[in-house]
Amino acid sequence: MANRREGAGRRTNAERTATTRGEILSAAIAAFGTRGFHKASLQEIAAAAGVTPAGLLHHFGSKNQLLTELLAHRDGSEIAEVNDPERPYGTDFLDHLAATAERNSRRRGVTQLYAVLSAEGVTDDHPAQDYFRARYDGLRRMIADEIRTAQAAGDLPAGPDPVRVATLVIAAMDGLQIQWLYDPEAVDMGSLIRDLITALTR
Repeated sequence: MANRREGAGRRTNAERTATTRGEILSAAIAAFGTRGFHKASLQEIAAAAGVTPAGLLHHFGSKNQLLTELLAHRDGSEIAEVNDPERPYGTDFLDHLAATAERNSRRRGVTQLYAVLSAEGVTDDHPAQDYFRARYDGLRRMIADEIRTAQAAGDLPAGPDPVRVATLVIAAMDGLQIQWLYDPEAVDMGSLIRDLITALTR
């Protein structure tokens, strides 16, 4: 009986820890997305999450670590999709990119965070610089591979260079996110990405 109670206590503590970490990450998304990494302070993030700065540092040892785990948290579901053997391939994957753009239009906070940090990341010694460099490299290769798959299947013409098309698609997706953040009613990200992919692969 005592062991069961202790086990329940441990689970409760783990659940409380997970809840607190989730609240801190949500507060960090808002702070970094609106003020940028350098201007947002741990004090304001802690206050928004309902913890003390010391409590925040108990869960995330530094501001850099908080950013690193935040970006990893953001990528968690996407990595699961990439590793899913039933994920879309070839032209279905290209359509999936448009669906992703549509989904991003329903996640303003996360979309704004990505736009702000990806721009900030080019500055010297920014802690997200390596993350975004690796992310862009991985996305280019992934999209180019799926274009090659579609070309080999005869679903796309063999002419367009897959890497160049992939680079343009990524540039469009990022640029449309910025335009959408300024004026959501004027920019339909999903349909515009579909139009672009059709034009580039025709």
